[in-house]
Amino acid sequence: MKKAKRIIVWFRKDLRLHDNEALTQALANSEEVIPVYVFNSEKLMGETLIGYQKTGKHRAKFLLESVAALRADFRALGIDLVIRFGKPEEEIFELAKATEANWVYANMERTQDEVQVQNALEKNLWSIGSEIQFFRGKMLYYTQDLPFPISHSPDIFNSFRKEVERFVPVRTPFDTPQIFPKWSTAIEVGELPALTDFGHQPFEPDERNYLPFVGGEAAGLARLETYFGERHLEQYRKQHLELQGLNNSSKLSPWLALGCLSPKLVCTRIKAYEDQHKSNKSTQEFLLELLVRDYLRLMGKKYGKCIFEEGGILGRETKSLVADEEKLQQWIAGKTEQPLINACMQQLAAVGYLSAKGRQLVSSYLVNDMHVDWRMGAAYFQYILIDYDICSNWVNWNIVGGVGPDPKDDKALTIENQQKKLDPQGEYLARWLTDSLQGA
Repeated sequence: MKKAKRIIVWFRKDLRLHDNEALTQALANSEEVIPVYVFNSEKLMGETLIGYQKTGKHRAKFLLESVAALRADFRALGIDLVIRFGKPEEEIFELAKATEANWVYANMERTQDEVQVQNALEKNLWSIGSEIQFFRGKMLYYTQDLPFPISHSPDIFNSFRKEVERFVPVRTPFDTPQIFPKWSTAIEVGELPALTDFGHQPFEPDERNYLPFVGGEAAGLARLETYFGERHLEQYRKQHLELQGLNNSSKLSPWLALGCLSPKLVCTRIKAYEDQHKSNKSTQEFLLELLVRDYLRLMGKKYGKCIFEEGGILGRETKSLVADEEKLQQWIAGKTEQPLINACMQQLAAVGYLSAKGRQLVSSYLVNDMHVDWRMGAAYFQYILIDYDICSNWVNWNIVGGVGPDPKDDKALTIENQQKKLDPQGEYLARWLTDSLQGA
């Protein structure tokens, strides 16, 4: 096969060099590779259904750091990361036209808005004789390796697990490229935006945060090595549902959400850990969480736009919920009748992150105690979370709202009992519960 002159690699939620199939294949199939990242103005600055900006300051800062780190990595290898701000279907098209690129390589996304962008770009590229080719990178497993098509993915997680876990191998991660050919054409590389370009003011990290999240592949790999290398994984099964602590969980989700870390690499690291220290309940529990990520993503692919609708995946309401703006704002501000919920929501506002148990508590309370439309909670999480992932967020909120793929997963929580169990000495409340929202 004759090599293409130039291939553009469109980085999306795969902001890394390691285990990047699109990048690896572009190097193999072309004479020159042009990496590009487009800050999608609509995704960053558009409004959610509750009027909040789609991307809050915590995730915007983490994204900027991650793209800056990726650019630095490319510059160290002798080329650059081209940066654009606008609509990807227009910006990448113009770049392909200007550089006479034969192909655009990218990782495929499957939710409605992302598919529309992909289709629009593909149509534009056809007009100049270029094409787009998609690769995989978000999931632990390749969909083509699964024993069923996406449309027949089991809705019940345990059924999904039984069909996948024991019979489908996780592929070996791709190596990190070390050599990139110099560009033979002049390219305007573009400037990295500032936080103010997204409508946010610079801010200092909240000192109460257990782990200051810094975007980028190197930071994600460093956290992975700390958590596994210092053997914090040994206590994962016992500690990962605790509300607080530096190492009660891996806290890798922000890097996984933006693709600064590959789930395949994390899995490989767990397997190496098991080879050295033996398999145990904690390593198996961690692997299970990686599998849950794939399951939620497949549910998002299978049901498409249904995951954003009132009736959700089931296509019907199962609870009497109201779009109550006043109650929603009480919940967001941490001004409810429950101190534990208030502490969780104030932590979330201050740092953009909340433990898995904390997310279970606040989502259950909003729906089952305050009887507020689950979509309003999902939209706020979309804005505030540093580790926001479309499918994980919306499918989980489907479940809380009683309209998810497995209604049995919808369990209301008694907050008073949870507080006695999770924070008997009031340490978590003392850390996060304040009269005003710090860092909001």
